[in-house]
Amino acid sequence: MLRALVISYNFPPVGGAGVQRVLKLVKYLPEHGVQPRVLTVTNPSVPVLDQSLERDFPRGLEVLRARTFEPSYAAKRAAWEAKGSGATGERERAQRPSPLAKLRRTATKAASDLARQLLFPDPQVLWQPAAQLALVRALREPTDVVFVSGPPFSQFLLAPTVRLFAPRAALVLDYRDEWSTYRQTYEMMGSLLGASIGDPLEEALLRRAHAVTIATPEFKEALLARFPFVGDDRVFAIPNGYDAEDVPKVKGTPPSDRVSIAYAGTVFKLTSVRGFLAGVRLFHERNAALAQKLEIRFMGRIVETEQDAFDGMSAFGVTTLGYKPHDEVLRALSSSHVNLCVLDDVPNVERIYPAKIFELMALGRPILTLAPKGALTRLVQEESLGVVLAPRDAPAIAAYLERLCLACAGGADDSLLRAPAPEAAERYSRLSLAGEFARVFREAVGRARG
Repeated sequence: MLRALVISYNFPPVGGAGVQRVLKLVKYLPEHGVQPRVLTVTNPSVPVLDQSLERDFPRGLEVLRARTFEPSYAAKRAAWEAKGSGATGERERAQRPSPLAKLRRTATKAASDLARQLLFPDPQVLWQPAAQLALVRALREPTDVVFVSGPPFSQFLLAPTVRLFAPRAALVLDYRDEWSTYRQTYEMMGSLLGASIGDPLEEALLRRAHAVTIATPEFKEALLARFPFVGDDRVFAIPNGYDAEDVPKVKGTPPSDRVSIAYAGTVFKLTSVRGFLAGVRLFHERNAALAQKLEIRFMGRIVETEQDAFDGMSAFGVTTLGYKPHDEVLRALSSSHVNLCVLDDVPNVERIYPAKIFELMALGRPILTLAPKGALTRLVQEESLGVVLAPRDAPAIAAYLERLCLACAGGADDSLLRAPAPEAAERYSRLSLAGEFARVFREAVGRARG
């Protein structure tokens, strides 16, 4: 059996969509002849925890943990908000901070700005001291392949240590997102150092990898354009997917007295729903009586910079439920008329699709996709998953919502309620995707020992 050490900061009890790729890989690798161990963080500084995800650990999984020197996520969030990206407009005026509070805010902002410049490539670099030591200890055990999944991309700094202390082990670097896009769009990022040395550092670490796995063909194309030395034969596009065991055996039934739309996932710059919410408001202005039937649920974290978009939206049938356990989210999604998938119109988004799209596909509900033309819209259209609209086209979104409400009321046009074909999801099963990773691991081991 091939022996793999899987390194990921995002691993249960850490919650959120970013955990699923590595968690499901670890769950199913043993079925493809690979015995995994995991190196992760002891005290993750993250917004959400979900202990229920640990039920997916394969029997006998060895999980090694090392402490990070990061402050708590609450402290990081307070510093981020102090930067000035938090409360604005009516909220800020309503708070009316005292002079002392303003002074504290200024001091916190200065400290936050300094930390943002020093903590490169990301705040999780503070995990590196303990992670490096834990890695050296872990490599004393026989290891055939080391798999490092980012973000956070500071984990890739473990690559030289792997090559030094385990010269016969293969090193595989996994990109769940693009490093360059991550530096530009994710909260708590923005180091000037990253803008100047980000690409050279990424190149240096890629040169140590025997193979690279990446989440979309578009990611692969962009990576090879930036770093052609890697070679097409060493980069493998393996998408995210869904776990058949997670899909409710008995799907919920959408309500008959209202029109239910659900969204699951973090709302942040990349997945901003401002255009969608503008469409909801416009629909209410055009046809208030029909729009009253809308029930729109958002499940997941909404970052501070996006919270103002939801101000007053409860009057339009919008509910924010916060983070929910994964199984509860899937049950809710299965009982909606339509599920929402969003990528806002920001640079490089055309190469991205949210990992959640595959679970939405497996649930068999129509999907309203709001995204610029690119990888996500191509997938949705090729698999006939639902309607695609521009993410900021409020009039088109309002018109869609009106058609949807009429269809749910028994209108003649029921095409918006047509479910995707079940076979569309089958090729994205986590079990079969783990087999693709296992093949990459074996090929990388052959290259490392070649």
